[in-house]
Amino acid sequence: MPNTSSAKKRLRQNEVRKAHNLSMKRAMRTQLRKVREALKAGDADLASTEFRAAAQKLDRAGSRNIIHRNAAARIKSRLSAQIKAIQQR
Repeated sequence: MPNTSSAKKRLRQNEVRKAHNLSMKRAMRTQLRKVREALKAGDADLASTEFRAAAQKLDRAGSRNIIHRNAAARIKSRLSAQIKAIQQR
């Protein structure tokens, strides 16, 4: 447990930030799941619209260090390649 008042404040700030980061990560994962479900169903139009929202959430999470920005870029690249492959069929 923190002893000083500044350490107590830091603990409160960390708890608030952790809750915010987890909610952003959860929203990002939910959006990615929607893209993957659309890909599995073979619906290229739905997948591309869901991908736009997912890319926005990935970029936001990457810029705020919730996930690494290279990981966000890698996920976006792989999903866009899968969408492109479905559209060419």
